[in-house]
Amino acid sequence: MKFQVNAVDSRQEIVVLNLQAANAATAIDAARKQGLTILSVRSRALALPRLRGEPAFPITLFSIELMALLEAGLNLVEALQTLSEKELHSERQAVVAGILGAIYRGESFSQAVSRFPQHFPPLYVATLRASERTGNVREALSRYIAYQEEIDRVRKKVVSASIYPAILIVVGGLVLAFLMFYVVPRFARVYEGLSGSLPFFSQLLLAVGRGVQQHGWLIGALIAAGFACGAYGLSRPRFRAWLNERLWQIPALGERMKVYQLARLYRTVGMLLRAGIPVVSALEMVRGLLDAHLREQLAQARMLIGEGRSMSAAFDATGLATPVAARMMAVGERGGEMGEMMERVARFHDEETARFVDWFTRAFEPILMAVLGVAIGLVVVLMYMPIFELAGSIQ
Repeated sequence: MKFQVNAVDSRQEIVVLNLQAANAATAIDAARKQGLTILSVRSRALALPRLRGEPAFPITLFSIELMALLEAGLNLVEALQTLSEKELHSERQAVVAGILGAIYRGESFSQAVSRFPQHFPPLYVATLRASERTGNVREALSRYIAYQEEIDRVRKKVVSASIYPAILIVVGGLVLAFLMFYVVPRFARVYEGLSGSLPFFSQLLLAVGRGVQQHGWLIGALIAAGFACGAYGLSRPRFRAWLNERLWQIPALGERMKVYQLARLYRTVGMLLRAGIPVVSALEMVRGLLDAHLREQLAQARMLIGEGRSMSAAFDATGLATPVAARMMAVGERGGEMGEMMERVARFHDEETARFVDWFTRAFEPILMAVLGVAIGLVVVLMYMPIFELAGSIQ
C-alpha cells in the first residue's frame, strides 16, 4: 500500500515522501530512519479526487477549524499538524504542510501564509500580520470569519432570490420552444389549404411555424451559437466590464449596484482598520474589490487622505460615501472608532440591499409569471382560433 508522508528534514524544510509499506506504522518507521520528523501520514488509497469547480483550499473552513483548535488549548504548530493529519485532499494537505514547513524555518504565521497567494488573499495575510503585534491570532481569525460570513450572507440572499425567477424563465422558455418547434409546425400543415381564410395573426404564427419546420436545424444552430457566444463573452473580463458599465447606467439598478459595492468597501476597510492597518494601506488593499470606474475614485480618496483630509471628507468629495455613510464616518472619526463605524455602515447598507432584493423579487415574480402566461396563452389561442371560427360558422 502507498503512503504519503509529510515530514521535516534536518534543514528544517518540508519534504513529501511516497512510500510503499504494509501499514502506516511501517511507513513512519521508514521515514524516521531517514532522520525526518513526521508531520502527517496518509494512505494514497483514501485520497478522493477533487471535483471540478471545488475550491482548492477552503479558507473559511480552515480558519474556523484552526480557531477552534487554538481555543481548545493547542498551540499554532499543534493545531496545524492536526489539520494536516485530518485532511484527505492532497492539495489542501500540501498547503497546510507548506505553512508548517515555513514556520519550522522560523517564519511567522503571516509570512508562511503569504507563500500561497493563490489561496490566501492579501486581506487575510494583512489581518494575520497585524494580529501578530499583539500575539492574538484567534482574534484575527475570528474577525476574518465574521467578515466572510457577512459577505456570504448578502451574496446568498441575492442568489436565493434569483433562483425562482430563473426557474420560471427556463420553464417558460422550454414550453414556448416546444410550442413553436413542435406544435405550431404541425398545425401549419393542417391549415395549409385554409391560409387565405385564416385571421391575420394566425396566418403570421403559422408562417413562423412553417419557417421553423423548414429551417429548424439552422434556427437551433443559431440559438446554440448565441448561447455559446454569450457564455464566452461572460468569461472575458473586458466584456464583463463593458456589461457592468451598461447595467450601472440603468438609474434604479445602477444605484443599488453602487450601494452594494460600497457596502463591501466599507466592511473590508472596517475589518482592516480594526486589525490595526493604516487607512492608506487599507484602501490600497481593497482596490480590487471595486469595479474599474470606482477604482479611480478610490485612488483620489487615498491621495486626499494622504494630504491630510479626513476619511469622511475624502470619501464624500470623491463620491464614495452615501449620505448615511458620510455622517456615520464623521461620528466615528470624532469617537476614534472608525473601524467599528465602517462595519456598522456596511451592515446598514447590507440590510438596505436585502430589503430591496426582497421587494424586487416579490414584484418581479408575478410580473414574470403574467408575461409568460400571456405569451403561452397567445400562441395557443392563435393556433386554435381558426377552429373556433369554423365552429361558429357551423352554428
